[in-house]
Amino acid sequence: MKKIIILGSFVAIIIACNSGDTSENKTTTNANETAAATAPVDPEVAMGLELIAKSDCLTCHKLNEALVGPSYKAVAAKYENNQQVIDSISKKIITGGAGTWGSVPMTAHPALSEEDAKKMMKYILSLK
Repeated sequence: MKKIIILGSFVAIIIACNSGDTSENKTTTNANETAAATAPVDPEVAMGLELIAKSDCLTCHKLNEALVGPSYKAVAAKYENNQQVIDSISKKIITGGAGTWGSVPMTAHPALSEEDAKKMMKYILSLK
């Protein structure tokens, strides 16, 4: 009798593990589809996307919706895509700041090079 109960419990655990919510897989698929749909052509823009993916930026920002900070598309909609804006906001990425998007300050990223920050901004502004 104990063997049947143990075997039944084991089967139930396996079924529960395999039939659970696959939202993590769906999220990964959706993120990959979104990235493919917005895949940049310019090599610097492509590098900016790659740098963002490797950084901690996605902790506070998302492509289409606000999280802790504004969405990348909201940033692109707010600013002109020109060198002055790229230079200015790249410096803000490195030094941090507050007030532009609310009271939550943006964390400074002093280890990030200005060149890399500019590539990231070029990607973000390309989303317009």
